[in-house]
Amino acid sequence: MLSIPGRPGRTCDGYSRRELLRVGGAGLIGLSLPGFFRLRAAPAKVDIQPRAKSVILVFLQGGPSHIDIWDPKPEAPTNIRGEFKPIKTKVDGIQVSETMPLLAEQMNKVTLVRSMSYTPSGLFNHTAAMYQMMTGWAPDKVSPSGQLEPPSPRDFPHMGCQVSRLRPPDQPMLPFVEMPRPLQESNVIGKGGAAGFLGKAFDPYRLYQDPNKDVRLEDLALRPEVSPERLKDRFALLKGINGSMKELEKAVGSYALNEYYEKAYDLVLSGKARGAFDLGHEPGKVRDRYGRTTFGQGALLSRRLIEAGARFVQLNWPAVANGNPEVDSWDTHAANFAPLKNLHCPVLDKGLSALIEDLDQRGLLADTLLVAVGEFGRSPRLGVSTSGNVNAPDGRDHWPYCYTAVVAGAGVKRGVQYGASDAQGSAPVDKPVHPTDLVATIYYALGIDPHQQVLNDLKQPRALVEGKPVLGLFG
Repeated sequence: MLSIPGRPGRTCDGYSRRELLRVGGAGLIGLSLPGFFRLRAAPAKVDIQPRAKSVILVFLQGGPSHIDIWDPKPEAPTNIRGEFKPIKTKVDGIQVSETMPLLAEQMNKVTLVRSMSYTPSGLFNHTAAMYQMMTGWAPDKVSPSGQLEPPSPRDFPHMGCQVSRLRPPDQPMLPFVEMPRPLQESNVIGKGGAAGFLGKAFDPYRLYQDPNKDVRLEDLALRPEVSPERLKDRFALLKGINGSMKELEKAVGSYALNEYYEKAYDLVLSGKARGAFDLGHEPGKVRDRYGRTTFGQGALLSRRLIEAGARFVQLNWPAVANGNPEVDSWDTHAANFAPLKNLHCPVLDKGLSALIEDLDQRGLLADTLLVAVGEFGRSPRLGVSTSGNVNAPDGRDHWPYCYTAVVAGAGVKRGVQYGASDAQGSAPVDKPVHPTDLVATIYYALGIDPHQQVLNDLKQPRALVEGKPVLGLFG
């Protein structure tokens, strides 16, 4: 299990979701209730018809090469097209790289957005680009390299945190789960991956463990010394105490006094979340189809969490964004082709294709929006420097000007390409999509108005996201 810096428990920003779930001790009674309930803002009323009940975001942190995976350019010069050949897919006229043979068989279920693009303003490196992709807002403070300061309570919230606030589950289930590791570039950990100015009560449930191994979930279970009956007694006592506190009633306004406690109480006693995390319930052949890897089993766990009622699941590529490509990272400055062919693409191909197929066969793709994307692509030309990094002759640098996203489910068109890149994969020639537009599309699919306003840390009104939804993705 990864150990992330920081102290658990109470902070000036409120209580983390994990602390709320640590029931069985004095925590339930000891919370500062008026302050806690003020963290929750009233859901906005929108006229948008929801298309999705839930979202799975497969975030390929590190920036995979679009040309070598999703958008091959066989007619380009050798120093652009690289070593891989294109292969046919289930859709006439759409090819992918030979590195993705299993995904090619699922292409009739997805839309390939080959026109993801933005022009960086100090956003050349991973952290700032990831912040933009997660929050829908460009960061306020960016160094010339694109690096950022550590996470701050003044940050814009991750979209999943806003979804937790605006579309909480209607059953005892975790609203937003992030796994199996945090967003990270060097020593900047978790930037853009938290609730920011919404407060820690809306942070994701962070399962920073390898789902391909035994998963520990002590915070979703009663402590051994506390029986369910004892917890019920404590909860009844708490309700009685709350019922006599008129000032508290004023503080929470029209919200039920015990709403958050009831959710934590039901979540633990129902065992639904713990059951969803238990991959032992899956047949061996299903687990094998996804691949017995951290990513593959994370993809299977994503399906189980959505099936159990989670609203937003984020599966991060299990590597530091700027890690070693020879081991686990998409950051292929030093080498591009061997790591993609032998390590990363087989894992991605197996896990992502299984997730698409499984969601579809179970009928979950009808109301689950699936998005697979990185923070940027890689440079079309080999061996050049576009971000100040040193690249090997067969390495590709960062490239935000053109890359690809895979989008499926919740009314998204099947078996089509949206937008197009030029002959070298360097720029869109049709229907460019900014990362903030993709974030707005996720809100839109959930029936959330992306232009509704939220108050930031300075109580200034801001839209949920800077972009606008891409309506052309939907049928």
